[in-house]
Amino acid sequence: MNLKKYYIFFILLVSQFTFSQEGIPVFADYLSDNLFLVHPSMAGASNANKIRLTARQQWFDIDNAPNTQSANIAFRAGDKVGLGGAIYKDENGRFSQTGVYATFAYHLLFSRDRTDLNMLSFGMSGAFIQSNLDLVGLEDPSDPGDFIITDRIQKDGYFNLDAGMSYHYLEWFAHFTVKNFLPAARTTFDNTDDPNVSVADSNNQRRYIFSLGRVFGLGASSWSLEPSMLYQATDQTKESSIDANIKVYKDFGELATLWGGMSYRRSLDGAEFSQTGVEIESQKLQYITPFLGVNYKNWMVGYTYSYQSNSVVLTNGGFHQLTLGYDFGKRKERWNCNCPAVNN
Repeated sequence: MNLKKYYIFFILLVSQFTFSQEGIPVFADYLSDNLFLVHPSMAGASNANKIRLTARQQWFDIDNAPNTQSANIAFRAGDKVGLGGAIYKDENGRFSQTGVYATFAYHLLFSRDRTDLNMLSFGMSGAFIQSNLDLVGLEDPSDPGDFIITDRIQKDGYFNLDAGMSYHYLEWFAHFTVKNFLPAARTTFDNTDDPNVSVADSNNQRRYIFSLGRVFGLGASSWSLEPSMLYQATDQTKESSIDANIKVYKDFGELATLWGGMSYRRSLDGAEFSQTGVEIESQKLQYITPFLGVNYKNWMVGYTYSYQSNSVVLTNGGFHQLTLGYDFGKRKERWNCNCPAVNN
């Protein structure tokens, strides 16, 4: 078996870790007025029904670079029930996955009226996800007895659940979500017809996400400041990371709101590497993400740019994301608080 085959076999062995985070990737969507894409409990939590479209492209200078597209809708159905749905496609080289989500949320209001926001929300999403691994052209025709790679597109579909809760109290907010809650046996990377060789996927793609923040009004002005953090961790790989965010709002009355800010994501786990072949170094993945957007009447547009700030990177190119949105069915009643996540 030649060197290329050893390399491919190694990739297949580690793919269960590389792609262990199944489902919609968690980028900085939640900072672009798109919380529902991360937390199912936010379906119908806002005063407006929301449609959001996102497109993300990484590394324009790299062929077959990762890219993600998603579309979602979230709306209130009655006083306490929220519904939502989402579809997405995520591609990374020869690996891709598509998924469909349906969400039910329930909102418990402890407030007597609109003067004090006090709301506890629960949400659950059912998802069907299909994973594809394109192996066409990787088989070595000079070695027909080698069963490591089969010349085909490997497909596997499975069902899973996301579940979570959100709490809003005046200007404070907190979210907790468990993604890919159920064990799901997959054979996406079991790409051999040889019964003596098997590359099994982990059936645990569970991921935990917790976020916390507060909105501060800046005196009597129309400016607001929102510091927040988001922590996420995976069960199988024991990887974790934390986001430190700052978001600023400029309110132009009921006509428009301009917003923007900065996010810093840092992995809490280091990766070892060597540039000389002798000295072993370690670095922790970190991203710097500025973002900017505007809500104008019923429309929303946002742009996000992520830059990987590490000494060793695949490319110096950044990650670009565009988010478009439309709000409809706005309720005239608004909470008497500086809480854009539920008042917009």
